[in-house]
Amino acid sequence: MVLPDRIWLETFRRRLRGWYARHARDLPWRRSRDPYAVWISEIMLQQTQVATVKPYFERFLAAFPTIADLAGADEHDVLRLWEGLGYYRRARQLHRAAQVIVGEHQGEFPRDSEAVRQLPGIGRYTAGAILSIAFDARQPILEANTVRLFARLLAYRGQPASSKGTRLLWAMAEAVLPRRNVGLFNQALMELGSEVCAPRSPACERCPVASLCRARAEGAQDGIPLPKPRPVFQSRREVAVVVRRRGRVLLMRCPEGERWAGLWDFPRFEVHSEDASALAGEIVEKTARRVGVRIALGERLTSIRHGVTRFRITLDCYAARHLAGPNGDRGLPQMQWLRPDELSEYPLSTTGRKLSKLVRGE
Repeated sequence: MVLPDRIWLETFRRRLRGWYARHARDLPWRRSRDPYAVWISEIMLQQTQVATVKPYFERFLAAFPTIADLAGADEHDVLRLWEGLGYYRRARQLHRAAQVIVGEHQGEFPRDSEAVRQLPGIGRYTAGAILSIAFDARQPILEANTVRLFARLLAYRGQPASSKGTRLLWAMAEAVLPRRNVGLFNQALMELGSEVCAPRSPACERCPVASLCRARAEGAQDGIPLPKPRPVFQSRREVAVVVRRRGRVLLMRCPEGERWAGLWDFPRFEVHSEDASALAGEIVEKTARRVGVRIALGERLTSIRHGVTRFRITLDCYAARHLAGPNGDRGLPQMQWLRPDELSEYPLSTTGRKLSKLVRGE
């Protein structure tokens, strides 16, 4: 597929700049070119809506105003501030990257693209976004909004995530770049994709570059880009156990390599038994295996249905009374016995937080 010619590109840049000057949203991360603030916003915005990110961004920068502050923070506090944004690996990588910047770059966000891409959690798109917005580096970007925008502008009917599609769309992202004010231009591209060139029913009548769009000319904008193949979801049954001992409940820290690593949780595991008696025995056995304590199983408190990656999970939550253990470490996860009012201080998953509120009687 042939990329647009010079006249098309010049017309596109001029119209996009004019439109953005009139329609750019006032977002908190656009008020500064501080690379730290730009970096935080880009990580938070990955797979997360702008409206959701706004309060998190402001609270995060208030708590950790500099890279050094973030690097020196306890991971516990970083995750607690991130709680509710999901994809917690982003927060842990952000924390580790801050420590790398302090340790290897004297606390200054690097300007070299290769150095930036060596930081935990930063790929080609994120590096390009940070460097172009913060330093006006001539770096292309390609994310969900610009993938859709470029695919429609080119009337690309293949799968954007294929190797051919990826090469083409990155080439387009490079071709459209102006020589100056690259960061502003890249933000305008994302804004147009987000606010006008929407996934469904794009607002072509409001688009400043509609006459340049090949998909619109062919009446194909609703079918481009091709949707990603639908994921195959698996049903899964899990149990969480609220173990009580002398007015306190047991929390464990999720180990490395597990879902929600670094977060705290009530003992939780997959179950398979169908019969009620067999299920009770399985819960007692797996609680002992998971956290090393013997319990007397109590009533079911609630059921929560939720999704995690490819799983559709039914989580049954049970009360339990502590009988004995743990005795020694034996490779068990880090654990704490907490008063119900202390649960708010610990970073939990969304379902863990729901259960903690139930424990606290909220």
